[in-house]
Amino acid sequence: MEPLGFDGVHRYSLHDRKSKVSRDYFGKVFSKGDSFKSFLNSIPDILAGKDLRQIVKSLTSARAQKKLILWGIGSHAIKVGLNPILIDLMKEGFVSGILLNGAGVIHDVELALSGKTSEEVSSALHDRNFGMAEETGKFVNHAAEKAYREKKGFGETLGRILVDTNPPYLSDSLLGQAFLLKIPVTVHVTIGADIVHIHPEASGEAIGFASFRDFQILCRLISALGEGSVLFNIGSAVVLPVVLEKAIAVCRNLGHPVEKFIGVNFDFLQHYRSSLYPVKRAKELGGEGYQIIGHHEILIPLLAAALKEEA
Repeated sequence: MEPLGFDGVHRYSLHDRKSKVSRDYFGKVFSKGDSFKSFLNSIPDILAGKDLRQIVKSLTSARAQKKLILWGIGSHAIKVGLNPILIDLMKEGFVSGILLNGAGVIHDVELALSGKTSEEVSSALHDRNFGMAEETGKFVNHAAEKAYREKKGFGETLGRILVDTNPPYLSDSLLGQAFLLKIPVTVHVTIGADIVHIHPEASGEAIGFASFRDFQILCRLISALGEGSVLFNIGSAVVLPVVLEKAIAVCRNLGHPVEKFIGVNFDFLQHYRSSLYPVKRAKELGGEGYQIIGHHEILIPLLAAALKEEA
């Protein structure tokens, strides 16, 4: 069989072709002693670099227009040391509300109480002690009982108790600082998934009530999610994305538009659910969606510093 010859192919000029990459978008060399703004400008304006710039513009615009900026924060983002940076963003007006899962609450409370969190599971399981920190179990379960008795949300009650008891490291607590700043925090618990559920103080009735009330409070927040608003997810692969899915569904069913918002997902792995909510669904509802994959302990400080430069 004779090979096919290519002498008759039709060609065009490279100079006339539309290309996706141009040297105009290239990164720039960062020189010793340059400013952080120079570093930001040195990032290539391509793919994630371009998306980061757009995310910064969206957040600064949302703050200026007093639009909703809602942050879903997975527990991993808390235990890699981001609380001071997230709290500063709260103080700077870049956070209108926060949603946490149950593990996020545990890490935040432990940081407030003792300045440390995240036990070594392998050795603790071997020693039959995994998850058995007494102070953690009592504090979180007491808050659930108090929320149940007073018909309050879980996040609000946790924040209020932290402020009232004033633990040594209150300044590092998302829950405590959000309460002081009057920023709503909702907590979305998967019963049986958290260490505090295996303590004698745990009450399914109280935890269920407190978490469900917070879901309803989240739906109230989501009902205001419209054009120019930003919905962020950091490090929650399943729980917070599916909670957001149901909240958006019920709000739209009740007649709230919930459309044309900006959905952003930061994670160090690409997951199915967090790619849908908020990124893909934001696009489907007439808005914009961005996803940047990388370690939280690098991405969030970078974003926060870029926001300060832009603002």
